[in-house]
Amino acid sequence: MQKKVLIIGTGLGGLTTALRLSSRGYEVEMVEKYHRAGGRLNLLEKDGFKFDLGPTFFSMSYEFQELIKDCNIPMPFEFVELDPLYSVHFEGDKRSYLIYKDLKKLALEFQHLEPDFEKKIKKFLEAAGKMFHDTEDIVIKQNFDSLAQYLLKLTTVPFKHAPKMFYSMWREMERNFESFEVKVIFSLVGFFLGSTPFDTPAVYTLLNYTELVHDGYYNVKGGMYKIVEGLLPELEKRGVKIHYNTEINDFAEQNGRITSFADTSGKIWEADQFVVNADAAWFRGAILKRAAFSEEKLDAKKWTLAPLTIYLGLDTKIPDMYHHNYFLRRNFREYAGKIFKNKIKLDKPYYYVNIQSMHNPEYAPPGKESVFILCPVPDLRFKADWSDDDEIADAIIQDMSDRTGFDFHKHTETKIILNPEHWKNMFGLYKGSGLGLAHDLNQVGGFRPKNKDEKFGNLYYVGASTVPGTGLPMVVISSRLVTERIQKDNGLIS
Repeated sequence: MQKKVLIIGTGLGGLTTALRLSSRGYEVEMVEKYHRAGGRLNLLEKDGFKFDLGPTFFSMSYEFQELIKDCNIPMPFEFVELDPLYSVHFEGDKRSYLIYKDLKKLALEFQHLEPDFEKKIKKFLEAAGKMFHDTEDIVIKQNFDSLAQYLLKLTTVPFKHAPKMFYSMWREMERNFESFEVKVIFSLVGFFLGSTPFDTPAVYTLLNYTELVHDGYYNVKGGMYKIVEGLLPELEKRGVKIHYNTEINDFAEQNGRITSFADTSGKIWEADQFVVNADAAWFRGAILKRAAFSEEKLDAKKWTLAPLTIYLGLDTKIPDMYHHNYFLRRNFREYAGKIFKNKIKLDKPYYYVNIQSMHNPEYAPPGKESVFILCPVPDLRFKADWSDDDEIADAIIQDMSDRTGFDFHKHTETKIILNPEHWKNMFGLYKGSGLGLAHDLNQVGGFRPKNKDEKFGNLYYVGASTVPGTGLPMVVISSRLVTERIQKDNGLIS
């Protein structure tokens, strides 16, 4: 008899889990709080302009290749490899630095700053690569039934990598490079994890290897939402039904199993198995009322920075900027140490700018430009009042204008600002945290909220705040891990 799975949430983790399970013969139904699928991987449209709502690039493209092979479908979207990867602008510098995958080109960018850069970066990336390949299959792509099992698995990782678990990414930069600029640029991957290089363990320098050597970064032809738009027809072919504007707020259980969930309208949603693509830690506390995941307990955990996002539709094209740009300052250590807890003014923040219509012209009307700005900011635990979001956004736009020589204010035709409160309300992000739980050593692997519920035998989790972690390829891996769990418990249906 066919078994039914209800998936709560249609982020990338939920969609890819639905595809895997429906390919294995399960009947799948999905409910979604937002008005369309994708979660943070979504699309914003206004006045003829389009914007990627959240993610603007991804790495580890081979995880999507694994997904389509697993589900026996054609690739539903087209990769566009980025090279150079991004541009970095430091306050006070007249030039910017282009980060190339070609190490000889990259060395030319830093020849005046870092003696023997090519030799140093090769040595650094070789060590990062060994760490990546020694841990990817052992730790990242595994389910763990207990903390003891996870810790035992860690003992199989070569001991030479162990010290990097106990000192920071920034310390690893100091061991390999001399110039401030080089150390900052190659520790930006710590910010990609929603943290800082001073708080992120040195083991995560393996991400430098994935960006520069192993696979690089990719955009999608036609915009990032094409990933979602490509997956939806495949789900429709398999009879997967999606119900939007549906928020789950209650559940019923019997004999150690969930029997149903209820939404805010009182509608009951029944199934044999349930998969939650909402935040795995928040859901356990807010919906299941677990004491271990109370607001007090969750507030004590480390969460990733929140997003303040700005979307600009410009009436003209921008000269002399790259697709992906980081705008940084010289107070790196002070800023990183104070930004999390709102102990530094946000009048001169660090931010990322994506000129979206540069690679995807259809994102803006002819002759115009679509621009996405992301400023990582304190979450709602530390800054609850965002009535000043317009003021902060204007300061960022003015700073960008001053540093590029292009008047963004003058040429702005349309503007949208989303602060952490907006993000929390749209997608249920805990206190507005952009990427869920941080990747501290006591919040990864066996320490992270499990993808199978502790109490209910037919309840599972997928997404950024469960294993293996945050980022588009990680949640695709997460969908594979939760599918393995469900199959182990229930067998192959088809």
